[in-house]
Amino acid sequence: MFRKMRRNKQLMSQEDTVNVMDRCTNGVLACLGDDGYPYAVPLSYVYFNDKIYFHSAKAGHKIDAIIENPKVSFAVIDEDTIVSAEYTTYFRSVIAFGQARIVEGDEWQSAFTALVEKYSGDQPQANKQKEIGECSQAYLIAIDIEHITGKEAIEYVRSR
Repeated sequence: MFRKMRRNKQLMSQEDTVNVMDRCTNGVLACLGDDGYPYAVPLSYVYFNDKIYFHSAKAGHKIDAIIENPKVSFAVIDEDTIVSAEYTTYFRSVIAFGQARIVEGDEWQSAFTALVEKYSGDQPQANKQKEIGECSQAYLIAIDIEHITGKEAIEYVRSR
């Protein structure tokens, strides 16, 4: 169903792919938008329990697109170093494909807590709990990952 990476020597291990997902703080969600146009939007996320989670307003282009067609992709760029003398960049990136859905119940609580911990883990616990409570009016969206790959510049592969 999903294509194999053409340059498979550059395929990152599952462990390295997860590490990229854990350390990065933003990615680009791509979905099918209005009138069949692609809609790609940068957002903050957390990779938690083998899923990607992000919050969303309950109205707008992003949530409308997800409700209309839950098939999405999500891309993260971990590194992109320009190497002008070689006319290239040294990069690491990840792309995931899956189905997006609105999260509810216990999953909402644990995933939103993980999101808050990722971005505000150094804040007092009482403040974090207050913030989580105040965000109960927002949607939390999960991407149930069906396929995920990481790719890195061939120069990183050769240096090992």
